Amino acid sequence: MAAAMANAPQKGAPEDAQRHAVETSALAAADLAAAMPRLVLEARRIAMSVQHGLHGRRRSGTGENFWQYRRFVDGEPANRVDWRRSARDDHLYVREREWEASHTVWIWPDLSASMDYASRGQPPKRERALVVAFALAELLVKGGERVGIPELMRPSANRRIVERMAEAVVLAPRLPASLPPEFGPSPLSEIVLLSDFWSPAEEVSARLHMLAASGAHGHLVQIVDPAEETFPFSGRIEFREPEGGDRLTVGRAESWKADYDVKLADHRARLRAAAERLGWSFAIHRTDRPASEMLLALHQRMSVGGGPSAFPKDGGHAFVSGGPA
Repeated sequence: MAAAMANAPQKGAPEDAQRHAVETSALAAADLAAAMPRLVLEARRIAMSVQHGLHGRRRSGTGENFWQYRRFVDGEPANRVDWRRSARDDHLYVREREWEASHTVWIWPDLSASMDYASRGQPPKRERALVVAFALAELLVKGGERVGIPELMRPSANRRIVERMAEAVVLAPRLPASLPPEFGPSPLSEIVLLSDFWSPAEEVSARLHMLAASGAHGHLVQIVDPAEETFPFSGRIEFREPEGGDRLTVGRAESWKADYDVKLADHRARLRAAAERLGWSFAIHRTDRPASEMLLALHQRMSVGGGPSAFPKDGGHAFVSGGPA
């Protein structure tokens, strides 16, 4: 087993396990490259399935790009009237420009070793993180936004954004680590972090504070396998820490469940509190739920702005705003 440690999954890479970590990373990169065409197609299909009915994130403001015409309102300055457009109708119209304050969205998928975990019949967490990242980028670019991956891809509004992101991941010198990189997003940027967040809560909190220091707003999506939620193990089980290679053999695994549930709830409460202190949102997505659910809720959350109220509850499976799923 990988990633479902009974003392609440924690990450690390002891010096005596560096070779194991390098070999694991190389194998993961090869598997990811082989799976990428399928993930790109899946992301496009999911994006198309939720696109209908979504409202764009563009708003009127002081930008240079044309957005839309709207009816002139009594009391507005007359110099705002677009006389050429108004001449074609019986009404006066104002030419609105696009609001440019939220043009860049940074999407970071955790592709570290623990994200390769999958219980029987479920997709690996790494694949789900990429599918959600690609599909979200597709929707955002169609809505007029620019999307980038920290350290891997500069923000772009290219219509083939999914292919560009996939290429950036495949050609990366190393897969993204357990925590998002230290980079300087602009105050008007938005950040989406897709990870299992099994790193120690204090490390996650410190990294979030660094990313939020400029004033950027963000969203945490914890992607978990159902086995990591329910701890269904019984009998003699060997647990393996995926990034450090440490192993733990348990004689009666079912006797660890109560302690595991307590530690999971505590870890998750710390993550949620760290996000709320910054005004960021927090959500949980299980891989046995459709990716489209997470995509739709995340896009809607981003469309209405930030806030720690985060996501609606959904039967304790896909999205939660309090307590363990």
